[in-house]
Amino acid sequence: MENEIRNEEKKFDNDKIVKLIIVGCGQRGFVYSRYAIERPNRLKIVAVCDPIKFRRDKFGVEFGLESNMVFENWQDIISMDKFADAVLIATPDQLHCEPAIAFSNKKYHLLVEKPLAITQEDCEKITTACKINNVMLSVCHVLRYAPVNIKIKQLIDSGLIGEVLNIQHLEPVGYYHQAHSYVRGNWRKLSTSTFMLLAKSCHDLDLIHYFMGGKKCKKVSSFGSLTYFKKEKKPIEAGNSMKCIDCPIINQCPYSAQKIYLERYPWKNHVLVPDREPTKENVKLAIENGPYGRCVYESDNDVVDQQVVNLEFEGGALSSFSMVAFTESMCVRKIRIFGSMGQLECTNGFDIIYDDFKFGGKEIFKPPTIQNTKMSNHGSSDYYLMRSFVYAVSENDPTQILSGPDDTLASHRLVFQSENSRLKNTVISF
Repeated sequence: MENEIRNEEKKFDNDKIVKLIIVGCGQRGFVYSRYAIERPNRLKIVAVCDPIKFRRDKFGVEFGLESNMVFENWQDIISMDKFADAVLIATPDQLHCEPAIAFSNKKYHLLVEKPLAITQEDCEKITTACKINNVMLSVCHVLRYAPVNIKIKQLIDSGLIGEVLNIQHLEPVGYYHQAHSYVRGNWRKLSTSTFMLLAKSCHDLDLIHYFMGGKKCKKVSSFGSLTYFKKEKKPIEAGNSMKCIDCPIINQCPYSAQKIYLERYPWKNHVLVPDREPTKENVKLAIENGPYGRCVYESDNDVVDQQVVNLEFEGGALSSFSMVAFTESMCVRKIRIFGSMGQLECTNGFDIIYDDFKFGGKEIFKPPTIQNTKMSNHGSSDYYLMRSFVYAVSENDPTQILSGPDDTLASHRLVFQSENSRLKNTVISF
């Protein structure tokens, strides 16, 4: 298997180095930038931009940048002559549209963290700008790039399970991940970010769209709400405490900031402490004084903590998707695909179980996955996304991108319509 992986990697060595600008030096900007560290013969970071001085300066030092290539405001880069091949937009979700269009107009190829934008109108504006300017657009729908999902797609397209008739898909958010990101964190409020289905699960609906092979969705319905993380669910034993540090059940509560951030340190330490070294002591201070130490039942969150989406595609094929906060597993998707001649199942992110209806056989597929990478989340799909985009830019070949403008726009529309269904409590037909 190692030889197979090594031989495949050689295909992407073409003696061309892509120059990339990073706009947004937070968590996702950091993860994607690792590709330049691991594959310096393919990618070079030539400028970085972030409003937080500590983060942008740290990136600047790591990538050996001169001070004039470290920016606080992306508009300053726009005012300069084009000096790179591509730009990564890893700003907060609500701040994607303006820089994406501006850099497209300057003829930079774009890699944009998902979601593409927080309204359908802005998604359409970005894709239109990229087409007009003849630049490549890749959206970070990382699930498409996971080896296990690529293999599933190949098996479907080969006709192995016949006609795809039904897809069941589960995203287990993870109980403490939900508390971190969607109760205490940056995505907790609709007014300051976006709705949770778009923020967390747009690439899940994109994956369903991908596996359906271009079949048009005809109907959608969705249900969900903020079920648990609210004041009326607060345990009586917690009393009137507003912060974890004052709570009498701090050692029993699964959502305790102490359990999540100190016992699991350094998990998300850089999120709690973005403006200085995220030491354990600084994390403790952040818990005591900042939003990540709030009681989960006393926060100002208003996004859902669970949601289901039902979709009907042309020809009668169906799909059901569930996003659940209350899971031990974190973000390891579980999917079952039922065809007329067989079924596929993957519940661990790596192994595909195939059941053959015709002859009663069973087979397990184990797609090879790169091991020597720090970009290992989502089955190393962060790595494969970057490899695909960088190679596409270096070869001027948009076919290397699995998540281009048209497909992205189609799957984002499914997300927007699903949320419309939930809000209006009705089935929406296309």
